[in-house]
Amino acid sequence: MIGRLNHVAIVVPDVRAAAALYRNALGAKVSEPVALPPHGVTVVFVELPNTKIELLEPLGEKSPVRGFLERNPSGGMHHLCYEVEDILAARDRLVAQGARVLGDGEPKIGAHDKPVLFLHPKDFNGTLIELEQA
Repeated sequence: MIGRLNHVAIVVPDVRAAAALYRNALGAKVSEPVALPPHGVTVVFVELPNTKIELLEPLGEKSPVRGFLERNPSGGMHHLCYEVEDILAARDRLVAQGARVLGDGEPKIGAHDKPVLFLHPKDFNGTLIELEQA
């Protein structure tokens, strides 16, 4: 059902400093920071040959990653994103097997302008999972 790993998301306290670290220390191709107010984050994409790293900094008081950063002041891995061909079919299959979809269960448009859903970390070995329609 799941396809390729689309990205690994890392919440950071300073997205510009984190981008510089990936660019300068690791020699990665790094995008410019982009503020995404509807998602409550500023994001930088680090391009790798086989996937992406998504660096996320909270944007605004209601940022969905603000609490994570408060619990982890240095930042850390936030979620894994897997591609699926049909997000509604994937959701229905997972729910039938007992997985919990966060929010109202309906896909939202994510940072890559594609439908996404998040799955409860307690159902996936403590890891928040994002599904993105490919």
